[in-house]
Amino acid sequence: MEQTQEKKSYVLLGTIIGLSLILSTCIGAYTVYRLKGLENTVSVTGSAKKAVTSDQVKWVSDITRTVKVSQLKSGYTQIANDLLVVNTFMKENGIPESEIVISPVIMNQNYDYRPDSQAEKEYVLMQTITVNSKDIPKITGLAKNIQSIIDKGVIFSTQAVEYYYSKLPEERVALLSEALTDAKSRAQALGDSTGKKVGTLTSASSGVVQVLSANSVEVSDYGAYDTSKIEKEIMVTVKAAFTLR
Repeated sequence: MEQTQEKKSYVLLGTIIGLSLILSTCIGAYTVYRLKGLENTVSVTGSAKKAVTSDQVKWVSDITRTVKVSQLKSGYTQIANDLLVVNTFMKENGIPESEIVISPVIMNQNYDYRPDSQAEKEYVLMQTITVNSKDIPKITGLAKNIQSIIDKGVIFSTQAVEYYYSKLPEERVALLSEALTDAKSRAQALGDSTGKKVGTLTSASSGVVQVLSANSVEVSDYGAYDTSKIEKEIMVTVKAAFTLR
């Protein structure tokens, strides 16, 4: 009985060892196959660019008043009157109310850091006016010519004039296709040096979108969107791997 049990143990052990050898052989063969495959692939980066003209503009401006704490009430009244002047300027120059966003008044204290100062607390009241429009020439011109507002005693200033391109999502899709074509051309150039032809695409991933001012080279690893210029250039990159045969 004991001999029979011992015999069964040897058979089980032999079976396990045999299966292990088969598995090891399979793994080794697959690894060699994969390494062989890697030797016959090429990874490249393709890119595509397109020049576009901005079709939207955002004009950010503000009105401010600096008042003592005892004059806060009159300060808010001044801000309200200043806003009427600005709104009249916008209306007279053909900017619809639907394109104007008026933010609430913000109040910030002006700190006096002199140790012995007994001066009354002072506050800066500020209200932001944002215009979103498709009429780029008009808004650009108005942002540069605000003297008529200043002449009425309003402390008014332009903070930013930003230019955007609304069809960026559609352009990105088209450029990705062009970037992939460029990647394949680069892969073929590398293949030609070794006497091989480009085969199937094995993997591809898109990079970040770069929206740059015309002729700019200031790209960013995280993507860029320059809003300072009307004329822009969209650039898309693709990382791709192809087989070589």
